[in-house]
Formats: sequence, C-alpha cells, structure tokens
Amino acid sequence: MSELEFVTQHRRYLHTHPELSLQEFKTTEYIIEFLKSEGIPFERPLETGVVAYLEGNSNKTIAFRADIDALPIHEENDIDFRSEVGQVMHACGHDGHTTALMLHVRRCKALYDAGKLPHNVVFLFQPAEESGGGANQLIKTGALDAYKIDAIYGVHIMPFVEEGSVVVRDEEITASATEYRFYLEGQSSHVANKEQGRSTGEAMQHLLIQLSQIQQYHLNGLQRNILHIGRFHAGEAINTVPSHGYLEGTIRTYDMHDLQQVQQQMQKIAESITLLFNVQCDVKFEEGYPPTINDPKLKKYVVDSLTHHHLNVIEPKTPYLFGEDFSFYNRIAPSYFVFVGTKDEAKGYIHGLHTPKLNFNESVLIRVADYYERLLFNYDEVIE
Repeated sequence: MSELEFVTQHRRYLHTHPELSLQEFKTTEYIIEFLKSEGIPFERPLETGVVAYLEGNSNKTIAFRADIDALPIHEENDIDFRSEVGQVMHACGHDGHTTALMLHVRRCKALYDAGKLPHNVVFLFQPAEESGGGANQLIKTGALDAYKIDAIYGVHIMPFVEEGSVVVRDEEITASATEYRFYLEGQSSHVANKEQGRSTGEAMQHLLIQLSQIQQYHLNGLQRNILHIGRFHAGEAINTVPSHGYLEGTIRTYDMHDLQQVQQQMQKIAESITLLFNVQCDVKFEEGYPPTINDPKLKKYVVDSLTHHHLNVIEPKTPYLFGEDFSFYNRIAPSYFVFVGTKDEAKGYIHGLHTPKLNFNESVLIRVADYYERLLFNYDEVIE
C-alpha cells in the first residue's frame, strides 16, 4: 500500500465514523487495532484515546500529538465518505491529524525495525480537544510522567492558508478560551402590577450594554480580544415580569492580564445589577484553555524541518484567536504547534474550521508526516 493510499483509506474511514469528545470509543479501538498490527506498545490511560511508545537509540524522548474527536455538526459535503453519523462531523480536521500521526507511527516502526530510530518516541492520540480539555485530562492521569518527554509537537490544518504553506509563530500562537455564564434571579409579577416585580429583563439590557463596553473602555485597544455573547434569554410568559435570566459566552485572549481584567469587570457588572435592579446576579467561569505558547528554542528546527520538505513558512505578527488544548502540554515539556495550510480553490477546499463543508487533500497528511520525521532527526542538534 502506498502512503497516499494509506492516508486516504484511514482518513476516510475516520471521517465516515466521527465521534464526539469523550465518546471516541470506536475511534480508539480503530487506533488500537492499527497499533497492534504494527506491533507498537501502547496504553489507554483514559477511556478514550491511546498513548503509544517506541524506544529509540538515545535517552531523549520526543512526543507527537493528534486529537481524535469530532464536532456536533451535520455534514453538507457531497462525497462518498460523508459522515454516517447524524449531526456529527470531523469539521475541524482531527481525522487528518490522527491519520498523519498514524503514518508517522508506521515510519517510526520501520526505523525501529532497522535499528535507526534516533530517539524514543511517544505518540499521543488524544481525546476531547473540542470539549473537555482532553490534553489536561491526559496529563492529570500521570501516564506521561514515566516517559520524561523532552519536546512535544503538534499540528492543525488551516483551510484559510494555501496548501504548501505552514503558519509558525514563537510564543503565543492561539488564544486562551474561557467560558462564562451569568445567572439572574428576580421576582415575577403580573404585568398589570409590574412595579411589584424585579425584572431580569431590565437587568439583562444593562448586562448586554456593559459587556459590550469592556473591550472599548477597559482593555488595551492595541490588543486582540474577543468577548463573545453566545446565548441569552429572560422571562417566562408574555404577560409577566421576567423572574429568571441567563447569558453565556466565551472570552478569547492571548494575554492573561487581559483575561483577568475581563473577569474582574464581569464580577463588577454582576454586583451592579444586584444594586441597581434588586436582581440577584452571579457570574461563573469554566476553566478554559490557556494560550498555546511555542518555545522559541525549538523554532529553528521546526522551520528547518518544514523548509527541508519545501513547505513555505508564514510568520504572522499576531496569534489566532482560536482555543486549543495543545496549550496544556507546555506544562510538562517544551512544545511547538503549527498550522498546516489546506486551501485549494480549484477543488473547492475553501471552507473554514467548524463548518459543514470542511474538506482537504489527503496528500497534505504525507507532508505532515515528512515534517514529523525530520523533527525527530533534527532533535540531535537541539540537544547539543
């Protein structure tokens, strides 16, 4: 089987059978069967996801990560490997990430069999990137501690970057992602006696205005931040004063000071609602993903590994405002994350991440494996 046949077969199987975060049971079994067929040792520290390992010819250990989960999106592509699961789709390219890592496994096993694998290699097939912070969950199991990992690498496809180009950036490359939720409790009354009620509708108007002004008045205007309101509602019936209200959204920033400022201002807004409208208002924050920080010490070898395979390197001045749980890995080892372009207008591969028409050329996945393999050999120079 050629490498193109390999990546096409595996990517399309995974694409046809997507699974949501922490529900990737069949995907995990598929990966396990592949690892068994290659004779690769592995463990399963979480219910879904797999960690595999090969021992190389040094005491250094390099890890490569792929995320394996899909999204609750109904696919609209007219293709023969369209998702067979209703309202679930690999709309973020994780089927591609997984397949590229599988090809890297295959190549590393060939090197191992020939006695030429330069370093120990850990292969992370990680669940729940989209929801649940699978990287953090995996780290918390302690399963990675035994490997004493020296560097961790990861990729993400990027449909807005031309195929053949890769986005590289030191320090922050993706933003932190933090969810917030406001809970409002007032008092209902009939509209004929509305003065007897405490309206969460009135409070909600105030909340919406104040949230929209945080970026304008409380954050550095030169910084890129997103304060997104995703959903809100108030009230129970057409002729009663609203007694319940709810609002939720997400904060995206690559500056942790800005995140702290936003959270502090939200707390003040909640307190002001209680004072102004006599409506109880509480705001709660879900632990999100920190920004993904690329270690500058690894950049030279990342760039060399890309240009060695004739990939064009793009270095943006500012990070993306996506959230990405690869960010957790730099807590255990130096890490580097890049975005691999998949845009191909001639084939219609122009649709964004998290959209129902995302698609790409499988040949890109071979170039990802090329990049990984070169990184593995380049690490000889990193440690000198």
